[in-house]
Amino acid sequence: MAFGKTSGGNSAYHNYNNDFLHVQDLNERRRLALAEIDKAPFGWYHVRAVVVAGVGFFTDSYDIFTASMLTIMLGIVFYQGKGTMPTSSDSAIKLATSAGTVIGQVGFGIAADLVGRKRMYGLELIVIIFATIGQALTSGSPACDVIGLIIFWRVIMGIGIGGDYPLSSIITSEFASTKWRGAMMSAVFAMQGLGQLTAALVMLFVTLGFKGSLSSAASIAECSGVCQLAVDKMWRTLIGFGAVPACIALYYRLTIPETPRYTFDIARDVEQAGDDVKAYMTGKREGHPDEIARITAAKAAQESLQVPRASLSDFFHHYGKLKNFLLLFGTAGSWFCLDVAFYGLSLNNGTILNVIGYSTKGVDDVYGYLYNTAVGNIIIVLAGAVPGYWVSVATIDILGRKTIQFGGFAILTVLFIVMGFAYNHISPNGLLAIYVLAQFFFNFGPNTTTFVVPGEVFPTRYRSTSHGISAASGKIGSIIGQGAIATLRTRGATKDNAAPWMDHVLEIYALFMLLGCFTTIFIPETARKTLEELSGEDDYAAHHHDEEVSHGPGVDSEVITKISADGDAPRSPSAQA
Repeated sequence: MAFGKTSGGNSAYHNYNNDFLHVQDLNERRRLALAEIDKAPFGWYHVRAVVVAGVGFFTDSYDIFTASMLTIMLGIVFYQGKGTMPTSSDSAIKLATSAGTVIGQVGFGIAADLVGRKRMYGLELIVIIFATIGQALTSGSPACDVIGLIIFWRVIMGIGIGGDYPLSSIITSEFASTKWRGAMMSAVFAMQGLGQLTAALVMLFVTLGFKGSLSSAASIAECSGVCQLAVDKMWRTLIGFGAVPACIALYYRLTIPETPRYTFDIARDVEQAGDDVKAYMTGKREGHPDEIARITAAKAAQESLQVPRASLSDFFHHYGKLKNFLLLFGTAGSWFCLDVAFYGLSLNNGTILNVIGYSTKGVDDVYGYLYNTAVGNIIIVLAGAVPGYWVSVATIDILGRKTIQFGGFAILTVLFIVMGFAYNHISPNGLLAIYVLAQFFFNFGPNTTTFVVPGEVFPTRYRSTSHGISAASGKIGSIIGQGAIATLRTRGATKDNAAPWMDHVLEIYALFMLLGCFTTIFIPETARKTLEELSGEDDYAAHHHDEEVSHGPGVDSEVITKISADGDAPRSPSAQA
């Protein structure tokens, strides 16, 4: 069989399609091309992939975690005389995003496996931009309640945010080298911390900007006139700013090449996949192989590639095996346990700062209350969340995913036990310190690893779907954490004590952290192993290769000798681990 030779490639960036052109066995060409991605030295193409995926996560995080400050300001603007929203409305706004996220994670996850990662990438950002602008421009009317409209827009925004989870994880993992895959995926997720920090900083800046107007009201219940107008402008600015980074990232999302693993294993377009490897590593949009060679190779690939095809029956057959089912249970269960506590707390940062007495400490006007809330959020994020994310980036390929996840769950169990059972005996500053420590170990722990591991352990044909299922399990946990558990804090509330059950809520979170330790048992250690090795997909190529060597000359003996002896063409992807 003859293949046309495509142009391009130099000493810095090989055209891997040409490198393996003389290899007639398509399974061998796939294996060698993927091995080149796995062992590629860290370069600007890796940085570009992290930044393009990371900016989306920055936006997601900004949009999600502004909810904590948004509901405080909506309470001041639309519930005059009281100054706070009813707990049901507060929870509904925060739950709306998570509800939409569940839909987006499963929907976009399945779509990315069916039609390709590239075709879906960017579409979710368009949804986010549209919903963010709509939310910032929302106003009430006699026929339509403003809170209901905001809930609607946050559901739509959540669908877009949900799509970003499987897509960004899978695209990063499928382009990453084996050695740095954990750090690259963690760096994408670490942009969440910067998104949280930016949300708190924007809140601080708008509060400082409207200081004169806010100081005119002695308390949040008395905020009217210029004070009310100022707070109304503040929340619209805070929300609307979230569309800016999304617009910047959109072009790069739409121009990223398809991942070679998808093109090889699902589209079965061998020539395109080979050229896409070159395009990715030279910063181009996509490969442009010779069309005749591409069609010829595609026809051969339909018959000869050993990797199983995706289908509904194959999906149930795959997860019908106990080993594969327990793996999905481990990733989904761990994410569920984590998000019960993580979102139950993080989306209520403003409320918790108020409950433990930080927001109202030494405050006698609306400006002081909102200023303390913004500064408290900055302290929590800067001291706890951001360092936690980046310590994970630095250590995840050294310590391993499973060690970090199990250790994080164990430490969080202890911290929540201390916070819960000693709640009434610790000062507000002491509680804030433990809370900041908990934020650190959320992120140097299961919050990072539950995102990374599902992007590595599943086969290419179901990788995005499985990641979406795992992530959606987490968001179902977050809905329970916010809607059913966090709201318990107001049980038996009085004028002097707005959250008498806060200690019990923290104790419940401790239980879920303990359960997370058990679900971690079901996930493997993925550090320094190729995606094919982790998912078992190299077994097909290895089996086929053994058959060729023992039964016939599917590959030139000269090529086999080269593969065996040359370090530039490793024997199997697993040799990279």
